[in-house]
Amino acid sequence: MRIALLADIHANLEALEACLTHAAAQRADRLVFLGDLVGYGANPAEVTARVEELVGRGALALRGNHDEAALTGPRNFSRLAATAIQWTATQLTPEARRFLAGLPMTYEEEDRLYVHSEGSDPERWLYVTDATAARTSLEATDARLTFCGHTHVPALFGLTATEKLVAHRPASDLMLPLLQPRRWLAVVGAVGQPRDGNPAACYGMLDTDSSEFGWMRVPYDIETAAAKIRAAGLPDFLAERLFTGT
Repeated sequence: MRIALLADIHANLEALEACLTHAAAQRADRLVFLGDLVGYGANPAEVTARVEELVGRGALALRGNHDEAALTGPRNFSRLAATAIQWTATQLTPEARRFLAGLPMTYEEEDRLYVHSEGSDPERWLYVTDATAARTSLEATDARLTFCGHTHVPALFGLTATEKLVAHRPASDLMLPLLQPRRWLAVVGAVGQPRDGNPAACYGMLDTDSSEFGWMRVPYDIETAAAKIRAAGLPDFLAERLFTGT
């Protein structure tokens, strides 16, 4: 089975549709959305409706911190993020709010854990930015493979049978073997707001038959996504950063 893992869409409809088209061309059998459907971008209602449609056809979707904040208000958000999420809350339909409210924090299947932030305490929205945080997440679960988003930066960490934690350099469009008995944590990058210096949308692809994982980079219509942000009256920086991937 080939599983496309999409995180941090952040109401960027153009990036989402580009990634869905790409994933279909890559013969993805399953879609997993790892949270933060909304926030920052200009199409929260449309993105939420699109993902809800896909969930109705068998996809899986989880809750992210921006999804939760759109319902309960921003906590510990930056000024820009808080401004965007407050606007987002005014755009969501009752149906979209019900859908976001019903999303689970985590999901486990076979040897895999899906989560927006990390595995040790998902409701605290901790970030996996280094080997220490990756180890904390891996040691808190029994899953051999953990997939998460939240940082907007692709990353891969492997925990060996001798408890050595190794960080691996992400390589776009290259499938890497997830060898046993090593346990793995992959941060899949961001569909709607990459922050690794590459403005192309990013999602993960897992092949469960070959036990391989890779990051897919997908160009999309940034001009339109940015123009929508400006037209909505959101901070201009949220539009400008799309062009630089920062």
